[in-house]
Amino acid sequence: MTLFEHYREQHFSKEAPLAARMRPQTLADFVGQQHLVGPDRVLRKSIESDQLISIIFWGPPGSGKTTLARIIANTTKCHFSQVSAVSAS
Repeated sequence: MTLFEHYREQHFSKEAPLAARMRPQTLADFVGQQHLVGPDRVLRKSIESDQLISIIFWGPPGSGKTTLARIIANTTKCHFSQVSAVSAS
């Protein structure tokens, strides 16, 4: 852990909005979308084995797209680029 990671870990958790602090950090904490990340599902196996291809998530607000993407980014060694329709246009 670097000095910056330590600082972020110590201060982000106290100052971040409640939604950010409560966001699941692991697949074990992630609720819903069991057809994608349930036991023995293809996406879960790909995440756990760190063998992913390009993925685009789409769906209604609140369905877990960003949370799942962040879990994948934190769990795997894959390159992660976050693009939002709002920020990309």
